[in-house]
Amino acid sequence: MKKTLVSFGALALVGMAGGAGFAEEFPDAQKTLPASMGWMQGFPPAQEKTLHASDGSFFEFPALRYSVNHMREFYPTRNVSSGNGKKYSVKQKLDPKIDNVTFTPWDSDKTMTFEESLDANYTDGIIVMHKGKIVYEKYPAGLKPDGLHAAMSVSKSFTGTVASILAAEGKLDPSKKVTDYIPELKDSGYADATVRQVMDMTTAIKYSEDYNDPNAEIWAYSAAGNVFRPINYRGPQNYYEYLATVKKLPDLEHGEAFGYRTINTELLAWICSRVTGQGLAEMVSEMIWKPLGAHYDGFYQLDPSGIAFAGGGFDLNLRDMAMFGEMMRNGGKLNGKQIIPEKAVKDIASGGSSEEYKAAFAKSDYTKLKGWSYHNMWWITNNSHGAYMARGVHGQAIYIDPAAEMVIARFASTHYASNKYIDPLSIPAYEAVAEYLMKK
Repeated sequence: MKKTLVSFGALALVGMAGGAGFAEEFPDAQKTLPASMGWMQGFPPAQEKTLHASDGSFFEFPALRYSVNHMREFYPTRNVSSGNGKKYSVKQKLDPKIDNVTFTPWDSDKTMTFEESLDANYTDGIIVMHKGKIVYEKYPAGLKPDGLHAAMSVSKSFTGTVASILAAEGKLDPSKKVTDYIPELKDSGYADATVRQVMDMTTAIKYSEDYNDPNAEIWAYSAAGNVFRPINYRGPQNYYEYLATVKKLPDLEHGEAFGYRTINTELLAWICSRVTGQGLAEMVSEMIWKPLGAHYDGFYQLDPSGIAFAGGGFDLNLRDMAMFGEMMRNGGKLNGKQIIPEKAVKDIASGGSSEEYKAAFAKSDYTKLKGWSYHNMWWITNNSHGAYMARGVHGQAIYIDPAAEMVIARFASTHYASNKYIDPLSIPAYEAVAEYLMKK
């Protein structure tokens, strides 16, 4: 399978090769602004400015800086309705001094300002909230305030939140086996795994997301979800069919070690759908988006069978995402209304803080994230502020810092996909802004 024929799911997950430097190898942020690049302009656009999903050109840098804001033009989608009810309200009191907050990137001895970090991370839009107010909001690239942007793997945290809500309401039992909900997987590697192990990504399944390996399982998974297939394709026809083919690792037990595997999110969404009788887009709409009072409909990208891409297919508005984070910071409340159960938020924020979770995470290859853990499809820093976050490739993030009463929501389109190249310029920046806000 050629890389140009894989699905958005794989393209959105690919970690580019190379070191942590940015400007040395790629044009800087200002030189790759979508408006100046001229993608998809004209009727028809010039051939060299036309992007295609079928050959993968729409997601090659710098074209991805355009496509992350226009995913609905490339793939079939399903709406996440915000409904016609009351919309959230939020106050804005911008603090220009945040631009001048300084921090030192990891593995560097040179300081950087928060404003400088925006272009360094190819930021498309960023919001900082403090004590419920928007104190910082910028749109440096192609994203507009009313636009929708691909959230990439931040989508996983929405799936995890849906599962956490169902668990808090007693509708989903994380201690049960996967096959109690999905008997179709009785012959797969998931047969003896629990729902909890799926939610925490500690399943011992044979699945690699090594994009340099042409035989890695990511390519078969991606082909199953690809709407642009070779005519002679005979593999699994959708995400669910692919999950039935997954095998277990022979030398590892479920629950022993954290392993970041996108297909766990696809399975969790399937389990939630089996419990509720709804697709993921409908669940997010009914459980989160409508109660939140989101201002804009979101959407999910779909596989050939109309199944939502749970692991990375949610596209949404930046302010709506920031307000979702603010709701999480407030124990599930927003504008005085309980949106999701407080029990669900508490389990997400602190349920993965035990030494057992830290030990499982330490067995992964996230060596820069010392002391972190992973729980309910959220990343738990276990730092002194109790911060936790949702993370997506190419720079997508929701960073929630309870101690600083701060939420940061960011959309970006860096040329590097993997967060290991993005974190050194992002996490210390978030921490520095938190410290600044705590002194106000």
